[in-house]
Amino acid sequence: MRLVSRPAAMRELSRRARRSGESIGFVPTMGALHAGHLSLMRRARRENRRLAVSVFVNPLQFGPHEDFARYPRNELQDLRLSREEGCDWLFMPSPRGIYPPGFATRVVPGPIGDQWEGAARPGHFGGVLTVVLKLLEMVEPDTIYLGQKDAQQAALVTQMVRDLDLPVRVVVCPTVRERDGLALSSRNVFLTASERERARGIVVALRAGKQVARAGRRDAAAIVAETRRALVREAAPDRIDYVGVVDPKSFEPLPRLTRRGLLIAAVRIGKTRLIDNMPIVAPGGGR
Repeated sequence: MRLVSRPAAMRELSRRARRSGESIGFVPTMGALHAGHLSLMRRARRENRRLAVSVFVNPLQFGPHEDFARYPRNELQDLRLSREEGCDWLFMPSPRGIYPPGFATRVVPGPIGDQWEGAARPGHFGGVLTVVLKLLEMVEPDTIYLGQKDAQQAALVTQMVRDLDLPVRVVVCPTVRERDGLALSSRNVFLTASERERARGIVVALRAGKQVARAGRRDAAAIVAETRRALVREAAPDRIDYVGVVDPKSFEPLPRLTRRGLLIAAVRIGKTRLIDNMPIVAPGGGR
């Protein structure tokens, strides 16, 4: 495995591989790697000749009162895990390498970015898309691999790739969960033991909402109401930012579940904000 810090060096390695006919899979991360990240690496490793992984805690996607300073960082563990997963290039640029002096241009997410996570975290998706675009320009992969847990982010990256005619394929991989169903997240390390027990209630609530749809209810309000009730009962969140039923691609709210939808939720357990989602479909709703 080669550790790369300079964008120009990363680009040269990528172009040399491409000239040799080697395909490149890319997994962008903010580090604090866990089994969810590793599953993306394994998929990329299987499907490509070369695997590139980036570790960069992106300041542009954090608001002024969010957890940028305390976001978990463990570079030695990231190095070890990336090496064990067969990573060819671990790209760990500096903030100055990504955002040099005078940097001013940002990607505007569009309507998808104004709702749900975008409304709860103003400016977040602009920061996400800006860094993803810059990383794609530096790594120049054939395929980028993203996780379904961050479904709205994945939808926005997919739209950006399509709208800007970027020569890369987007693959969204299933959410990896703990044995009790909690979605893996780097922020899970912030949970106390009692908060961790409450956090498992998030997936229990999503499953309760999914069961309402399975029982034949197509009214999104009923699905959301049951999910909220289950959240309060099972997770006792300190705050519910949102619960919704949306179109998986546009993230527009679905008043009725006439086709496949996505049940999404964001809550705060203690000081830790967690998001999760679950595909749902009413009987006979198709795929």
